[in-house]
Amino acid sequence: MVDTQRSAKPTRKRRKMQRVTMMDVAARAEVSPSTVSLYLRKPDAVSASASEAIAKSIEALNYVPNLMAGGLAAASSRAVSIIVPSVRNAFFAETVATMQAELGKERLQVLLGHTEYSEREEENLVRMALSWAPAAIVLTGLSHSNATRRLLRESSVPVVEIWELGSEPIEMAVGFHHQQVGHSMAAHLVQRNRRNLVFLGARLQEDKRAAHRAEGFVEEARKTSGATVEIIQHPAPSSAEVGAMLLGETMRKFPQVDGIACSNDHMALGVIFECQRLGINIPGQLSVIGFGDLSFSAASNPSLTTIRPPGDLIGTEAARLILERIADSGERKPTVIDTRFTLLHRQSS
Repeated sequence: MVDTQRSAKPTRKRRKMQRVTMMDVAARAEVSPSTVSLYLRKPDAVSASASEAIAKSIEALNYVPNLMAGGLAAASSRAVSIIVPSVRNAFFAETVATMQAELGKERLQVLLGHTEYSEREEENLVRMALSWAPAAIVLTGLSHSNATRRLLRESSVPVVEIWELGSEPIEMAVGFHHQQVGHSMAAHLVQRNRRNLVFLGARLQEDKRAAHRAEGFVEEARKTSGATVEIIQHPAPSSAEVGAMLLGETMRKFPQVDGIACSNDHMALGVIFECQRLGINIPGQLSVIGFGDLSFSAASNPSLTTIRPPGDLIGTEAARLILERIADSGERKPTVIDTRFTLLHRQSS
């Protein structure tokens, strides 16, 4: 079921940017406009001192170069920029594919960028996307740099944030609450009489959504009398190898553990493999739950209990909002769509 919640705040017009020109940047940097133009096209061709001055001027003035003016962005007004944390992450592939299919029906093209969980890189990608005058910009999650928020709020470009709900969105948001995912994970294990719980996470310092799941897991576990809960994490990207490594660390530090939640299914698969190597029975001795419902989850041995995020539904709803926003009069209509998620109980718990 999809819940659509429209903000009680009155509809308001976006404030148009008073466009900063290349002349403004040049004047502030005390260089010629041609030097600024060369810097934008070939930064290595500009001296270090001039490059530093121009970069500071661009940042201070919040300048977005207009590539349309140079005739370099043919048909770019039919492009939708989608920015995800990682193109290697299978979680986002379904969402992007669905959006591409839905937007393609209206002859909108998708431009895909990935940040590797870096807010600075996201800011660079947003700045570049705006320079091509996109039909819309789609960001993953709600955590962005202040500069990114300022750029988007001062533009007239429709913005959709996907895969997360929580704080007030820039304009539109489609997703679910990751802390609620953590609550569901812990509650599921507690219902199966598990009292010594551990959350295994990777890259939690960068993957804010996984960190929110860990926070929710801890919050829910602490509601249970007699339950203990720990978070064990690794700074590397998630993988089965990292999951196996963290399971070994868990057994050394907390041999009494009887319930484990993992930041995603890859980590959980590594836990299952390592348990088989160590002779730990699942679910007799240890219950395991993952996140993602990836293609192997139902076929693993034992089959993996997991959380299924509605990647296709997120893509469909985000595309719908974009098309509606393009078709309307340009008024800003803050919209939040809660797609929720599904817990799939399988053999591992």
